[in-house]
Amino acid sequence: MSRRGWLLFAAMCLIWGIPYLLIRVAVRDVTPGTLVFLRTGIGGLVLLPLAFSRGGFGPVLRRWRPLLAFTLIEIAGPWLLLSDAERRMTSSLSGLLVAAVPLVGVLVARIAGSSERVGPARWLGLGLGVVGVAMLVGLDLGHLQLGSLLEVAFVVVGYAVAPVIMANYLADLPSIPTVSASLLLTALGYLPYAVFNMPSGLNAKELSSVVVLGLVCTALAFVLFFALIAQIGPARATVITYVNPAVAVLLGVLMLGESFTLGMAVGFPLILVGSVLAARHERPAEVPAELADAIDQSMRTVPDEVSNSAASSPVPSSSESDQSSTMPSSRC
Repeated sequence: MSRRGWLLFAAMCLIWGIPYLLIRVAVRDVTPGTLVFLRTGIGGLVLLPLAFSRGGFGPVLRRWRPLLAFTLIEIAGPWLLLSDAERRMTSSLSGLLVAAVPLVGVLVARIAGSSERVGPARWLGLGLGVVGVAMLVGLDLGHLQLGSLLEVAFVVVGYAVAPVIMANYLADLPSIPTVSASLLLTALGYLPYAVFNMPSGLNAKELSSVVVLGLVCTALAFVLFFALIAQIGPARATVITYVNPAVAVLLGVLMLGESFTLGMAVGFPLILVGSVLAARHERPAEVPAELADAIDQSMRTVPDEVSNSAASSPVPSSSESDQSSTMPSSRC
């Protein structure tokens, strides 16, 4: 990895690890719905010039249905639920629970019809992750509220489902206009609520938390993340998701005085190892050299009549072949 790649990687590990801390601070005086409005409004407006410089919103809005679904499942719903949950849950714990997204992502991909093989290592990862979440929640059960846990659970599911929508319906669209449109749509949706629930006054901590959430953790974060993908590729870029929870815990303990509990000590390593194993790509098994040689030899000795028959068989046209290759697998 180049020096630029390492700098982008380090920046994203930090930038997407601090929102849990900032949300926890902001919701002391700002309602969750208003916070989502301010964060998405600031982020979406800052990204507007970049969006217009990269083609504008025409192609994006022509696919308004998947765009709206992605917006609801990735931003509008999860950010509201996470903000509300952190009114009663520590920032460090919420960050650790969100670390289970790669685990749920594997299951969502299977349900969505992914043909990717899930081998023993990935099943082991899923099992370790489930045990880790159980340890994280179970060992700290006396300090948790069921409502907050359910809200974070919906956040995790949303973060796992949204990439499927993006990959299937929006992947060929320019990234910045798509993200900016989603942020602005969310802000417009929350505008009526925010008008009547705007805080009368904010102290320096709450105000700075809202501004940093919008400018740094939203607008700048997406720009840097796409630059990171261009620099090191999407697969390696997703490694930041394993570092962000650790940053959330560290900041919560050091800056907010949150407790580092036994559940965190036991559960987080299991979730981390499980996520790494579950998200790994299984390589198809290689054909042994002896078997490959035997197949090659048998193909050389095919009877002439079989060869002639194959030669006279109709060959699919290129248009038919192209059409079949573009059909999604295991989808109605």
